[in-house]
Amino acid sequence: MLPSPVQVAKAFYTEFPILMEHSLVTLQEAFIGLFVGILTGFLVAVIMDRFLYMYKAIYPLIIITQTIPTVAIAPLLVLWFGYDMTPKIILVVITTFFPIAVGLLNGFKSADKDSINLLRAMGATKGQIFVHIKLPGAMPHFFSGLRISASYAVVGAVISEWLGGFSGLGVYMTRVKKAFAFDKMFAVILLISVISLLLMKLVDIIHKKCMPWDNKEQEL
Repeated sequence: MLPSPVQVAKAFYTEFPILMEHSLVTLQEAFIGLFVGILTGFLVAVIMDRFLYMYKAIYPLIIITQTIPTVAIAPLLVLWFGYDMTPKIILVVITTFFPIAVGLLNGFKSADKDSINLLRAMGATKGQIFVHIKLPGAMPHFFSGLRISASYAVVGAVISEWLGGFSGLGVYMTRVKKAFAFDKMFAVILLISVISLLLMKLVDIIHKKCMPWDNKEQEL
């Protein structure tokens, strides 16, 4: 039942044009969902950090959203929004905003208290404290969450495509599974793993470009 590595490599080579065609759709869903997830996570983290009552109200709801299996949410999204990209993007947002929001919130909470008190003594506003102390200090936490979200984005898009759609790697996986073409199935799994690793590597590159001082500290 299991194909050999040679069969998988051959299937990957012969199906490469089709895989690339489906990959473009999946990547489009993943990137749009990840972008919206980053914005949502950032806004939610800022609101929870700024207002204590919002933290008490929103944080439990965020935890609850992560306890619901995505496979259970996906069919409902397909029923509500159809078989286009919209339900796929929404599912990617649900799976990616959590690491961003929690990572940023932990970064905001771990800001140096002495530095904050110093800026307050100098008459700084809450916005200035956020820009100069909390936000730069939360960047390592943000990129840690972004690495997780980048891998979740592709997986979330593929899972949502399993339950309905016209194109994408998840749709292709469903078709080859029903045809018992296990060599093609493993070829898709290999491609999804490679894409996830490349996205995580891209996050590392962006991290190094945005925070060169952090890399120097790690080298020391």
